[in-house]
Amino acid sequence: MQDIESEVRNLIAEVLEKDPAEIKADMRLVEDLGMDSLKALEVLVAVEKKYKITIPEEKLPALNTLDATVAIAKEFLAKKENNLSQP
Repeated sequence: MQDIESEVRNLIAEVLEKDPAEIKADMRLVEDLGMDSLKALEVLVAVEKKYKITIPEEKLPALNTLDATVAIAKEFLAKKENNLSQP
């Protein structure tokens, strides 16, 4: 599997119409990059589609940095893998 951080950075860059190199791990997506609530939802949906996971909308406010978004993606990927490995 490719680096999740790189993939999520590319998804965020695509939604925000930015160069992926502009998006640093600890940049605030709203304050520093101008993401609004609609774009946040687009990022959430893009991550869900990319990894075939479901992230509850309650997690939306937590998608406030690249690091946080990657952590949430990893959390729900782990849950998916645990569910798949159970009989």
